[in-house]
Amino acid sequence: MGDPKRTKKKYFTPRHPWIRENIESERELVREYAFKRKKEIYKLNSILKTFKDQAKKLIAAKTKQAEKEKQQLIQRLQRLGLIPAGAALDDILGLTTQNIMDRRLQNLVFKKGFARTQAQARQFIVHQQIVINNTKITSPNYLVTQAEEGTIAFSPQSKLANPDHPERSLPEQKEKLPVRPAPPEAKKEAKKKPKKEAKEAKKEEKVEEAKEEQ
Repeated sequence: MGDPKRTKKKYFTPRHPWIRENIESERELVREYAFKRKKEIYKLNSILKTFKDQAKKLIAAKTKQAEKEKQQLIQRLQRLGLIPAGAALDDILGLTTQNIMDRRLQNLVFKKGFARTQAQARQFIVHQQIVINNTKITSPNYLVTQAEEGTIAFSPQSKLANPDHPERSLPEQKEKLPVRPAPPEAKKEAKKKPKKEAKEAKKEEKVEEAKEEQ
């Protein structure tokens, strides 16, 4: 028997995790994209870092192999919808983590109106209610290509495929009734009420004092 294989982390954690700016930005991303744990953010940051590191190396390289790898990298990011057609390696360096997050399956399910919130979109995916090309995808962080984006749908076996399902319908907005001004008589009565209540309270106090004296 050989030594057991040691698995390496597929993502990088912050070197200084207790910086206030980083904590606040991560907190906003968790709220906006409904992440369950910050590890998901670190994984997406690592994916973006890998793309940028490859772009930096290929910009400096001048070999034929580098040109081939350059085209492969650009085509890959174009398929993911991260850069437009005709983009260069410099455009890759301008990508942000939010560009990656916008291509997640969970975000696209929400943006296409299949779910009311990001959290509900995550629930539908984890519970095997969403398919891409008739294949169930259970990872909310799955990066969707442009070719796959049009095939996102509910599973045919799912009850949620019915557009009238209550989980898909948006909550009805209650109509706000116009506030009518109170008539002047009602205003006078409202002013008199506190005075009447004060007089009655004084009478009750006097009655109680008389009883105690007896």
